[in-house]
Amino acid sequence: MDHQHREQLIRNQDRAFITGSIENINDQWVFFDDETDEAFMLEEYFAQEVEIFHRQQWIKGVLEGDGKITMPNSTFFLHDQLKIRIRKQLTFAFEILLNELKDDALLYFIHNLNQLEFSVYDCIYCHNQLSYLAQEEKQNGVNFLIFDNGENICSIQHHFKYEQDSQDRFEFTLSTGKRTIVEKVSNM
Repeated sequence: MDHQHREQLIRNQDRAFITGSIENINDQWVFFDDETDEAFMLEEYFAQEVEIFHRQQWIKGVLEGDGKITMPNSTFFLHDQLKIRIRKQLTFAFEILLNELKDDALLYFIHNLNQLEFSVYDCIYCHNQLSYLAQEEKQNGVNFLIFDNGENICSIQHHFKYEQDSQDRFEFTLSTGKRTIVEKVSNM
């Protein structure tokens, strides 16, 4: 699987965006999250890709610091009650882990995570032990991940052993008590 396909697999996950509306308060743009009603300064997302809901569709652009969104062929100026969605960022350790997984292990992991109604964007904690072993010839250990989809919590232990062959074992445990174990063994 090439890098672009891996990126698309991750980018197209459920709950990849925070959606809300904006309001200009005291000459500063404030974003109101539709789901949580939390408010935060829009300036946290300057120079990042956002999407605006305009003419019944989502349009991509880059949020600029001067109250505008730059799009490929135009510029859009911010206004009160504008619907915006902002792509969620993966935690640094989790993003590194996803990049370190072999293609087949990544597919197994994401497929099973999605089957349990979780998205990669639900990750709230990741301890990536694998990143500490990058220089080692033989890599053995366990990564710990916690996901929250708003309805349930999922704890994942990723046991890995990378020597002559590649072994990935994912143990999913939900707050409901449901457990799923998936193991993938392949040649290095």
